[in-house]
Amino acid sequence: MPDLIKMYIRQTAIGFALSAVFVTLLLYFNVVNLWHLVTHTDVGFLAVFLLWLFNGIVFAGVQFGISIMLMKYDDDDEDDDHRGRPITLTPIRVEATAPRGKARNFQRK
Repeated sequence: MPDLIKMYIRQTAIGFALSAVFVTLLLYFNVVNLWHLVTHTDVGFLAVFLLWLFNGIVFAGVQFGISIMLMKYDDDDEDDDHRGRPITLTPIRVEATAPRGKARNFQRK
């Protein structure tokens, strides 16, 4: 299996584990009376499952994005001598001329 796929599966599992911790803390601290709502309805399990699933999708995406952004970049282009420094630009003067006979009169009538 390619290394990128292994990393994606690992980071997705970490994201869903973080989602489980997050939902558990939401229920434990009874945020916006969520524990009462979940335990006193017949679809409370479905609500907890969907909360875990959707937060897991978000957390997994963020986890994978962070791991991709923290990867090292191997630059195999040896002829690039800028190495992150900005390229200095040299201004070039160009004469701007307008065609004759097309002057506009901007006076009020």
